[in-house]
Amino acid sequence: MMAQLKQFTLEELNFGGTRYNEMSPEKRYYIWCGDKLVRKYVDKVVSVAENGTEKDLFSLDDLQEALGNENGLIGVSLLNVEFPCDDKALALVLTPEERLLYDYKKNKIVFSQKCRGSLEWCPSSYADAFSRDENLWVRMSDGQERQLTKDGSREIVYGRSVHRNEFGITKGTFWSPNGKRLAFYRMDQSMVTDYPQVNTFSQPIATFEPDKYPMAGQCSHKVTIGIYDLDKDTVSWLALGDVTNRYFTNVSWAPDGKSLYLIELNRDQNHAELAQYDASTGEKIRVVCTEEDEKYVEPLHPIAFLPWDKDKFLHWSQKDGYWHLYLYDAKKGECLKKMTTGAWVITDILGFNEMTHSVIIRANKENVLQYNLYVVDVESGNVSLLDNGIGSHDGKVSSNGKYVIDQWSSPEVPRAWEKLNTEDKSRTSLGESADPWKEYAVPVFKQGTLKAADGCTDLYYRMVLPHDFDETKKYPTVLYVYGGPHAHNIEATWHWNSRSWETYMAQKGYIVFVMDNRGSENRGKEFEQATFRQLGQVEMQDQMKGVEYLYSLPYVDNERIGVHGWSFGGFMTITLMTNHPNVFKVGVAGGPVIDWSKYEVMYTERYMDTPEQNPEGYTKTSLVEKAQDLKGRLLMVIGMNDPVVVPQNAMVFLNACNEAGTYPDFYVYPGEEHNMQGHMSVHLHEKITRYFEDYLK
Repeated sequence: MMAQLKQFTLEELNFGGTRYNEMSPEKRYYIWCGDKLVRKYVDKVVSVAENGTEKDLFSLDDLQEALGNENGLIGVSLLNVEFPCDDKALALVLTPEERLLYDYKKNKIVFSQKCRGSLEWCPSSYADAFSRDENLWVRMSDGQERQLTKDGSREIVYGRSVHRNEFGITKGTFWSPNGKRLAFYRMDQSMVTDYPQVNTFSQPIATFEPDKYPMAGQCSHKVTIGIYDLDKDTVSWLALGDVTNRYFTNVSWAPDGKSLYLIELNRDQNHAELAQYDASTGEKIRVVCTEEDEKYVEPLHPIAFLPWDKDKFLHWSQKDGYWHLYLYDAKKGECLKKMTTGAWVITDILGFNEMTHSVIIRANKENVLQYNLYVVDVESGNVSLLDNGIGSHDGKVSSNGKYVIDQWSSPEVPRAWEKLNTEDKSRTSLGESADPWKEYAVPVFKQGTLKAADGCTDLYYRMVLPHDFDETKKYPTVLYVYGGPHAHNIEATWHWNSRSWETYMAQKGYIVFVMDNRGSENRGKEFEQATFRQLGQVEMQDQMKGVEYLYSLPYVDNERIGVHGWSFGGFMTITLMTNHPNVFKVGVAGGPVIDWSKYEVMYTERYMDTPEQNPEGYTKTSLVEKAQDLKGRLLMVIGMNDPVVVPQNAMVFLNACNEAGTYPDFYVYPGEEHNMQGHMSVHLHEKITRYFEDYLK
């Protein structure tokens, strides 16, 4: 007699759950030390031979012995080890107080440095950019500390990410290749309005802790870029001119460290310039190229110089409709040729092979639902598939570019690893994760294609059905939606990239339907820009095509259809419920944008223009006037201290509902931000589930 299959709990399925890690596919932490493959564990680091066998390099005990400090490694995990020097047996280890370079062959600490407040360490000069008292400092390799700025404050921010992390910006410091210069952002946000956040948990009374939050149409912060010269101990500034209503992104250094490249974007975000500046004088050398679009240009990637030819670099552009690479001559500032072409997008440059003059990329060339690894010959432009062509892949390239460690997954394979040779295209398997769900009642995961509301564009969906699905029965069905830019839900990874909450709902007897509408990522410019100046409208039309499909299925109960989404998905949830009140019986909207005039300036104006430029679009997409059309049961959930979609959005909708005589439910997480962290996420998803259980089932 077969043993009864186990049932899932949220403690197992949710990332904040107590058993989440043991119920997730195996994780492996591979890294390259030059061209030697290394695997990291919590307490040891091993080298990996060609046949996959492992040999110990060093352990925490070895490091403890070399350090000679019993308390120095408390809480230290070797999963965070890096190997910054390709030709040396040196491991970089961070403790709570120190940065250590450990010679694992000699079992000796060869360099140590304080690391509190560190922003970015340079492996070339061993100098460390760090923050102290709101100002930017550099800690030299000999321990000497130099103060670069003195006016840092809440209003004047140094060395941090700017423009609210838009345009691919993730940091605010940039070391030159030789470590002799440091470029950094200065952000003046004194003119930006404060959003009145409150710390509920301060004692004995709540305190005012505002966020700087520029809403669409309001004053944005002003950014400038400084360059610190370590040898001269001087700071100079790029001659950017008037920086009002301009954005600066994709900062990168020339290989010789003598000039700096960046992309400058106007506030309308329809004109971008790739510019080169002299690092010594700060003067502009030239505008290398410009790009314009009647809707918007969105630079996301810095240029990448060829390691075998310091006078040539690759530049990303979407001007032909898809993200591709263009080869430029740095001396002449001229485009030499388009490197890649086709109706597919490149998502990453992973590295270069200097011997074969090739670049290793990640792209969705085979299928829009999967991402594969390719070698591109820079001379000929030939693109060769490097991996097995199954599922979705990501890779890390060795320093010489000969090898790639490939981590991949498919709808049937939870996780697997291979070592790829970029020269002869051979592959060596390093193992595959066991299925952690094999003893459980796993739902049925299906993937399919529908036509968009335009009648011709293919849209991809995922459907999650109960384990004991019976097509003769009628099931309540929940539409899970995100729908916004820079995201996708359907991918050829394990279970078609399904979220664990979908499994939990299927176990409780629901069908969950998820579809990527027009406006979502990695489908080309026309697909992504279809929503321009009318966020939520085209997306809603496409999602309703998904609902039409659900209506056609005999096992979907058309009287019990719900919808749920978070952030942009929360906006879509309320958009769908108020525009189609007779379709959706129940909805849960998390962190929803209600009125785009109350969302941040860079993101909103890219897709909507300003409220002054596009009043019709803002009125059409606002949910305030739609409050009167709410008919089904709606639960709105927010973090009380959300700095992304500020709580004012929810408040104005609740007030509009009060005035209109409609009755949403509301739940707030005190102290939480845009997404619930840690174990609070388990509580959130149980709360969401119970709402559907109470009102949809």
